[in-house]
Amino acid sequence: MSKIVVVAAGEISLALGLPERGMPEILGFGRNVHAPEFWPDVPRSSRVNGMDIDVPSNVLLPIGGLGFFGWPAISGHRDGRSFILDFGNWQSEESGAVVLLKAEDAIAEISLQVRIEGSATGVLSISTSLTNSGSSGYTLDRCMAASFLMPAGAAELTSFAGMWGREFQTRRSPLANGLWMQESRRGRTSHDRFPIVFLDCGGERMGFHLGWSGNHLVAIDTLDDGRRLVHLGELFEPGEMRLAPGETYDSPTAFAGPDRQAFIAFARESVLAWPGGKMRPRPVTLNTWEGNYFDHRMDSLKAQADAAAAIGIERFVLDDGWFGKRDDDTTSLGDWFIDARKYPDGLKPLVDHVTSLGMEFGLWFEPENVNPESELFRAHPDWALQVKGRPLLLSRNQLVLDLTRREVSDYLFERMAAVLSTHAISYIKWDMNRDLTHAGGVDGGARIARQTRAVYALMDRIRQAFPAVEIESCASGGGRIDYGVLKRTHRVWTSDCTDAFERLKIQDGASQFVPPEILGAHIAASPNHQTGRRLSLSFRALVALAYHLGVELNPLTLDAEEKQELEGWIALHKRLRPLLHAAGKQFRLPALDGRYIWGAADSERILAFIVQGPQMVGEQPAPVRLPIEGDGKGQWRVAAVHPAEPDFIRISDGQRKLLSGELTFSLDTLRQVGLPLPMLRPESGLLLELEPVIRG
Repeated sequence: MSKIVVVAAGEISLALGLPERGMPEILGFGRNVHAPEFWPDVPRSSRVNGMDIDVPSNVLLPIGGLGFFGWPAISGHRDGRSFILDFGNWQSEESGAVVLLKAEDAIAEISLQVRIEGSATGVLSISTSLTNSGSSGYTLDRCMAASFLMPAGAAELTSFAGMWGREFQTRRSPLANGLWMQESRRGRTSHDRFPIVFLDCGGERMGFHLGWSGNHLVAIDTLDDGRRLVHLGELFEPGEMRLAPGETYDSPTAFAGPDRQAFIAFARESVLAWPGGKMRPRPVTLNTWEGNYFDHRMDSLKAQADAAAAIGIERFVLDDGWFGKRDDDTTSLGDWFIDARKYPDGLKPLVDHVTSLGMEFGLWFEPENVNPESELFRAHPDWALQVKGRPLLLSRNQLVLDLTRREVSDYLFERMAAVLSTHAISYIKWDMNRDLTHAGGVDGGARIARQTRAVYALMDRIRQAFPAVEIESCASGGGRIDYGVLKRTHRVWTSDCTDAFERLKIQDGASQFVPPEILGAHIAASPNHQTGRRLSLSFRALVALAYHLGVELNPLTLDAEEKQELEGWIALHKRLRPLLHAAGKQFRLPALDGRYIWGAADSERILAFIVQGPQMVGEQPAPVRLPIEGDGKGQWRVAAVHPAEPDFIRISDGQRKLLSGELTFSLDTLRQVGLPLPMLRPESGLLLELEPVIRG
């Protein structure tokens, strides 16, 4: 018997028709969804010379071989047979916001379950489970997590490309008819092909994300009537997903939402899991990497901690170089024993010194990888992912450990736990500095899919054993940022590039689906270590201030004036942090002519960052209009400008009065007309604090 199921998520809904056989038909998806009263009594007839029965193409997880000739979302075989699937006996179970759809194919001996959940924040979540109920093995070649239907019409696709140090580069392009596909085989979320896209077509805009930190694909297939199916799921290596009798494949979760605000609200409400159940103010962090690299000297590190505490730092993170004989990146990964040469009395004296100053102590690990030049690899060369007879390909002088083997994951847990349980460590910077290649197990089969799940399992094990310890996800910078890893972590290192000029685009792209309070943004040294670019301290601070603020330099190298200025920026961040990181208060405008505008607002205060990257092309900038909610009857003014003297090219007397707070304006003026601010020099910016002076 046919049935209609509707799942709502905020302002969007998904309406599905469950047929007697075949795949669920997507009757509507998006805003103002309405399932037709005449379904399924009025099927669309096929084209001339088409199938004699109706075969809908607008279905959830379409399957080829039975009259659907588009891109199949599920495919597999049982040693060359049972290559056609035909599910029937669809059942639905509803529990709160969750709907489970279940069906089976008795001939192929495969059963299917689709889990759909709607959130109040406006994001829909879908995942798929496929079970081999036969008596022999089944090879699953493809099983997408979800399919979403978008309208016909001209379409524009927004995707995110990049590389190491240039993550989250926004790309917009017309979407042609046919099949658009993005595949990533790096074994990480990747720097170049993030599994998130936004699609504008037929008057609808929707974003799609796969919460998965391994190989993945996104496919957009144009149907015969011009509508489009968006598929998201895991990408398998050949023969990788072989299901034994009774075994189940559980897909990652795919997410769909109408805009950036919905995704960020969903991440806060439904993805992030904070120690104690609630986020506390994000500690201002000093990370030692660019200030020290592998040069660890106890006296210097203690002095840096003293200097950090004096300027308001709240968390001190000791980066790479504290273990084994780690003097460079060629050695000791895997030897998670404290280096007695650098720390003859262990780490405790440094940890105790840091915590005595009122700061938290954090520590860097890269547990998934191993250097061939290490005690671990010499003892267990078979623990590395490899393919027998093939060369061991190095990246950053390291190999990847096979975490799918229990003895390997046990060793890593025991070594990490030995350090965490004997020191007052409240934070782990969890790094992963290479892509996966020739990732085979001892049986010769591919291991990338199971490796990703094993990484999650090790993170979960650490979280369970040390529930108060926060984890940062770092993977050569922003190579592992997605909702899968964010379920287990509390901060992401947005990019290894700390150049504030480059960070403008990087942070703008990442902010499309990650909340600002978990995007690590550090004030680094000048000249910058990656680009050599020289930037003012005010520019470096302004670019980092709204996010999870940190410092990436040796504070002992700062002169008195720089220390005083940096201390001031940190104090300003702490004062404004409650609003900058408040749920639902942020705004962000599209970059225009090299000018980036973002901020946060409530009824008592508006914070607006206006930052100029490259030189403007225009003769003067457009007035700054802000998308602020509220009654337009009152009057507001500029209460403060940071820095006090922004680097304007030219400023009029009227603009000077406006910025000094002498002139007032309504929220309607701010929204519809805008503030006529002076042109900024390239690589400079300002932060405006606005306050109400006359309430409506």
